[in-house]
Amino acid sequence: MTRPAPLRPAERRQMWPLYAAAFTTAFGAHGVAANLGGFSDDAVTSLMTLGALLALYDGAEVLLKPVFGTLADRVGARPVLLAGLAAFAAASALYAVADSPGWLWAARLGQGAAASAFSPSASALVVRLNPAAGHGRAFGSYGFYKSIGYSLGPLLGGILVWADGLRLLFSVMALLAAAVAVWATLAVPHVPPLPRTRQTVADLARRLTDPAFLKPTAALAAATAALSVGVGFLPVSGAAAGLGTVATGAAVSVLAAGAAIVQPKAGRALDTGRITARTGMGLGLLTAAAGLACAMLPGLPGVLLAAVLIGIGTGMITPLGFATLAASTPPERLGQTMGSAELGRELGDAGGPLFVAAAATLATLTYGYAALALLLAAGPALALIVRGTAPAQRPG
Repeated sequence: MTRPAPLRPAERRQMWPLYAAAFTTAFGAHGVAANLGGFSDDAVTSLMTLGALLALYDGAEVLLKPVFGTLADRVGARPVLLAGLAAFAAASALYAVADSPGWLWAARLGQGAAASAFSPSASALVVRLNPAAGHGRAFGSYGFYKSIGYSLGPLLGGILVWADGLRLLFSVMALLAAAVAVWATLAVPHVPPLPRTRQTVADLARRLTDPAFLKPTAALAAATAALSVGVGFLPVSGAAAGLGTVATGAAVSVLAAGAAIVQPKAGRALDTGRITARTGMGLGLLTAAAGLACAMLPGLPGVLLAAVLIGIGTGMITPLGFATLAASTPPERLGQTMGSAELGRELGDAGGPLFVAAAATLATLTYGYAALALLLAAGPALALIVRGTAPAQRPG
């Protein structure tokens, strides 16, 4: 396979605001979530209120990403991207200016709704602004900067909250989103919506239940579930083994860094034909499952091995999954597909920890890791069994 031509400098300039948007949505999600219950004067002190605020942002994304993805197909991804970034800036500024606990709810809901608009629109523009032979590399770079936002968000947010409370954090997020909106206005070209044939509810259901959509979306959801479990539960395992917060925090950073570093490499490997999407996603699922199995080992070695392998596994799956979806989606339906795939990831983000927590409640956390590891490994194992028995089937 011939190597895809690199993007020209002008084209690379068009992509940078999209990478910045990826960082913004990740920073907005984790930067606030990790510090709502911090030690500032305006921190949330009720566990019930904290849980509701965390669910508010994610709930808005689950409900609205497919809606805004469909809107991006109808009016164009660029206007929805710009409107979403502007709305995120306005929602963040709302609490920074009002400085009232009641407005925190409105600001967090607004942030979630705005992120639901510009996140799938940015993914659709990644596809439209890059040749098909470069989709893996483009999504690898997009995922890299999103992972940086996830990993640096809690740290940078914590520094800002420590310096001057939640108001400063929301002020910085407002400025960041506004700056990215201006940058995207200047650098991202107008990409007109494509003509679309009429789509019925049955057509949509048929497309979203097609294996070409379900398989990569399921892999993305599984990867997000493993990542969320690693971030949330590895510190618990470390603390149970007598490790301090520095050691467990370093392990989570290793996980996030591994996912960030591997994504561009996996995308380039797909584009150059060194790996297929199905093989890469299968290996990613097995690697993440092996990481969860390592989490069952006691002490620092188990925690570190788990962090490394979960990070590598999820980093392999993410760009390959989105590139596969882009390849199988009609160009005029990209926003809808990316929004629906993001919904799958959100469900994995919430479902993974709930699944492990339920298993841990019935037994122990070790069994929770084991249950999710088996679930992740089941897909590739079943595919190998089916592939191995296919030649033995009788013709016609």
